[in-house]
Amino acid sequence: MREIKSLEELRSLTGQVVAVSEWLEISQDRVNMFADATGDHQWIHIDVERAKRESPFGGPIAHGFLTLSLLPMLIESTVHLSYVKMGVNYGLNKVRFPSPVPVGSQLRAHLKLLSVEDIKDGAQMIWEVTIERQGSDKPVCVAESIARCF
Repeated sequence: MREIKSLEELRSLTGQVVAVSEWLEISQDRVNMFADATGDHQWIHIDVERAKRESPFGGPIAHGFLTLSLLPMLIESTVHLSYVKMGVNYGLNKVRFPSPVPVGSQLRAHLKLLSVEDIKDGAQMIWEVTIERQGSDKPVCVAESIARCF
């Protein structure tokens, strides 16, 4: 966990990889719960036997949006802004899923701070979040995440 104690300290980290998260396993249970929560029950995610037989990936893969939904948790478990009372997700600029996430994969996030700008009563940050899969040369998700803190 990287603790950042002031807005000035945060600003000084602009342009740098600030932290790397711990590894997180993507289980079939997590994929199934995401399918239930979103109503996206496409067979490549939840039908293990069919995915083994018919999918070009050799088995079930996680939803891209499941991977994306992990961003807040990965950021919050990796960087702590101790001077902040409240933070909110403000949106995303760019999102790409360059490679699949086979069920059972281990993922972790690299957090690069792209910018910090003042807003009324707080600051807005843009983080480049690159999620890697253990054993793969290609990231599974690259996103610009916009967060505001007050």
